Amino acid sequence: MGKPGRDVVRSLLPRLRDEHRVDLVIANGENTAGGRGLTEKTAHELFESGVDVLTSGNHIWDTKEIIPFLDSDLPILRPLNYPEGLPGRGYLITGEIMVVNLMGRTFMASVDCPFRKMDAFLASIHPKPSTILVDFHCEATSEKMAMAWYLDGRVSAVVGTHTHVATADTRIFPQGTGYVTDLGMTGPYYSVIGSDKEAVLKRFLTQIPVALPVATGPSQFNSVLIDIDAMTGRTRSIVRVDTHPGKE
Repeated sequence: MGKPGRDVVRSLLPRLRDEHRVDLVIANGENTAGGRGLTEKTAHELFESGVDVLTSGNHIWDTKEIIPFLDSDLPILRPLNYPEGLPGRGYLITGEIMVVNLMGRTFMASVDCPFRKMDAFLASIHPKPSTILVDFHCEATSEKMAMAWYLDGRVSAVVGTHTHVATADTRIFPQGTGYVTDLGMTGPYYSVIGSDKEAVLKRFLTQIPVALPVATGPSQFNSVLIDIDAMTGRTRSIVRVDTHPGKE
């Protein structure tokens, strides 16, 4: 979330990669440029901090300058189930790992059905990597959990993004798919989902649209660490790795 989020990634991620012997780091980057959208500059800042792949969601189009780069070699994804013909791609394969970006429809934009889109997509990929990670960018917790049940045993993990609120429901589904409803947010801790709290309160109290700048002050870092069996593609463990002011 904005510069505070980028700063905490730069500060913490290299150590976390070494400490946990991480093979691949995926981050949802759609709020990195001033809280809305992504730019080439902010994308490179995250890549230089140790992020390998950037996913996104409904805010990927907010900063127009990123659009030409969606068809470049930069490892940036936009949701797979946007209409055909738009710039960018909804998946990529890096080494033996495939990363897929989907977006939900409940309380979100009208896009193609993510369930049927994923069915068709999985049927079209030959050969399929054993490890498949899905960022499901979605408002409704029920839609996220339904997707995990739908894909259980067909992908390695389904992780939810979008709400900026970390959930405490990491689990492994019966057929080996790891899951968390929402990864949470990396950005200002003393905020309302990353935005300046006074501006948000003014909007709620007056119902007058006001700008919502990114908050300042110390930041939190939300993530999950997933251990996947490279042969079977099944998740062996999924745990939260979070930090916030005052937490060691």
